Amino acid sequence: MDAEGAPERRVERALLSVQDKAGLAELGRGLAESGVELWATSGTRRALEEAGCTVHPVEELTGVDAWFGGRVKTLHPAIFGGILAPRTEAGSAELTQHRLLPFDLVVVNFYAFERHLLESPGAPDREEFIDIGGVSLVRAAAKNHEAVAVASDPGQYPALLAELRDRRGGLSGGTRRRLAVEAFQRSARYDAAIAAGLAHGTGQQDPFPSMLLLEADPLTLRYGENPHQRARAYRLAPSPEADRSVPALEILKGSAPSFTNLLDLETTVGLVEEFADPAAAVVKHATPCGAATGATLGEALRAAIATDPVARYGCAVAVNRPLEVDDVTALHGVFVDQIAAPSYSPAALDALGRRPKLKVLRVPATHPPPPRWEARTALGRLLLQDADTRPLEVGALRHVAGPALGAADLKTFQFAWSVVRYARSNAIALAQGTATVGVGSGQPTRVKAVELACGVAGDRARGALLASDAFFPFADGIEVAGRAGVRAVIQPGGSVRDADVLAAAERAGISMYFTGWRVFRH
Repeated sequence: MDAEGAPERRVERALLSVQDKAGLAELGRGLAESGVELWATSGTRRALEEAGCTVHPVEELTGVDAWFGGRVKTLHPAIFGGILAPRTEAGSAELTQHRLLPFDLVVVNFYAFERHLLESPGAPDREEFIDIGGVSLVRAAAKNHEAVAVASDPGQYPALLAELRDRRGGLSGGTRRRLAVEAFQRSARYDAAIAAGLAHGTGQQDPFPSMLLLEADPLTLRYGENPHQRARAYRLAPSPEADRSVPALEILKGSAPSFTNLLDLETTVGLVEEFADPAAAVVKHATPCGAATGATLGEALRAAIATDPVARYGCAVAVNRPLEVDDVTALHGVFVDQIAAPSYSPAALDALGRRPKLKVLRVPATHPPPPRWEARTALGRLLLQDADTRPLEVGALRHVAGPALGAADLKTFQFAWSVVRYARSNAIALAQGTATVGVGSGQPTRVKAVELACGVAGDRARGALLASDAFFPFADGIEVAGRAGVRAVIQPGGSVRDADVLAAAERAGISMYFTGWRVFRH
């Protein structure tokens, strides 16, 4: 008995039928060395024989060759009876009655539906890549795991062989149960991929997945939001949608990121991807404390860093262009925790390498960012929403107070609106040109967010343009902005006190435009 109370069982006979031949030769030879009798379907049998293994064809059990172009090979009582038969006295008697052989190990992997879907999402022959027999074999073996082990992935072979050698041909009950769990997980992912694949391009797709098709990300997280919390990263399993929404992430220097490091990266990388011009963003606690675009990346980086000299301490920085050594000089004297760029010159990497605690990551740039959705949890429920990527069209803005603005100021509005929707609500962003001069975020009242942004900006608030992620419920926020010298405001509008807010703007000489929609980020 093992630790789980399940008996160890000797593996005497194995059935193999694999699409992916990786590791098959080593597995076959290892099983043979452990005295295991091998049975296999035609393609797998040929590969094993080429590796020097003695293999019996399953046709000896079924009495039939592959039917319908290979669609029916293993779907036969002689195969499934040998897998599903209970290892009891009655089960053994029935095996003898029907002249069936019991199998102790089933090794199967599936037709590569996911890969075919990625390579040819609209291909008319995708149904031909839906595995029926393989999935049925895996499920049958997993169901009878008290007696039968199942290997559903080549990555399981080395540990399987090692245990067979250590236990002289036996496998523990715990191993069989673990393999069964992994087999059902693989089957579930496969079925979900098929459902998503068949719906792809047919108009039947829900904007959100009906089932989450997740796999563990190879990226290791050091810890959660706090060091005493464990954390793990998952990503969507391969599909046309997942392939576009999961950005590559390569750690070039430094320790593994934490949970909060990834949240900061999500904000800072997402923000710079908003812009086609060279852009840089500085983020603390998953909210911007500086952002800018410029004629060059160095110009943008210096302006973003200059926004808030206090809040930038221990920040995350991202840029949307390859980072050169001259750009690194903008970070002189600034404690940066992590930096992300599409690529780095060797000299830039060398310069960043001299910062002992800095994490350097490569995240390929994508502009515009791909469609994606976001997940949160609340009260034991998983909440999904579309990511907010709606563009601000200046032609759709409604001028409601003060003098009309020119094209340059409207471009600043677009910039500030992109920044403020990455800040935590209640959020305010102040900008001069296409650089922030102050950000106030995460406040329970909007007037406090205005006070924070203006406080950070100081004298730079005079003549600045202000973006608010939601409407002003009272005139007090506009009055604070007016006293600081803010020249224009963009906000959604729609408050029951809009008249009071507009009147305050007129008194302060502030131009105001309504977007008609908000950009909350809680």
